[in-house]
Amino acid sequence: MACLDPRNNFSQFNIDQLMRFTTLYPEDFGPGDCLCLPQQLRNFIAFVRHDSRFSTITNLGSLAQEMVKSGNHLVFQLVFRMIELTLVLPVATASVERAFYAMKIVKTDLRNRMKDEWMNDSLVVYIEKEIFSTIDNEKILQRFQSMSTRRNQLSFLSQTETTSSGSPSVYS
Repeated sequence: MACLDPRNNFSQFNIDQLMRFTTLYPEDFGPGDCLCLPQQLRNFIAFVRHDSRFSTITNLGSLAQEMVKSGNHLVFQLVFRMIELTLVLPVATASVERAFYAMKIVKTDLRNRMKDEWMNDSLVVYIEKEIFSTIDNEKILQRFQSMSTRRNQLSFLSQTETTSSGSPSVYS
C-alpha cells in the first residue's frame, strides 16, 4: 500500500511490490491484466509526476478523487483498481477482526459443538445487536411460531396458565 503513497512525488513507488500485491487478488487481476499492468504503472507514474494537479496530493483518498475528477480513472483503470482495493482493505480487515472477536464471545467452551448455521445466525444477532434491540420480541415470537409446528406454543405470559387437570401449560 505504501508503494502508492502520493507524498513526496510518489517517492515510495515500486512496480515489483505492486505486482506482488496483484497476486493476492487473482479475481480482480487476471493474467491479461498482469501483463498490461507494469506498463500502465510506468505510464501512470510518469503522468502524475509531471501533472501539477497531482503534486499537492498527500493521501490515497485524494488521489482517487483527483483521478475521477480528471477522468484518469478510465485511462489507468488497473491502477485505479489497485487504489480502490488499497482504500477498502483496512475496512475489510476491521470487519473480519470484529467478526472473530464476536465468535470468541458467542462460541464458548459450553457451546463448542455449535453447528455452522446456528453459529452464523448467533453471530449476526450479536454483531448487529443495536438493530435487533429495536425489534419487538413479540414479533420475533410470532415469526418463529409461524415457521413450523411445535410441541408447545411460544409465549411471553408472566404466569403459566393451568389446564382443567391442574397441570401447568403454556400457550399463546
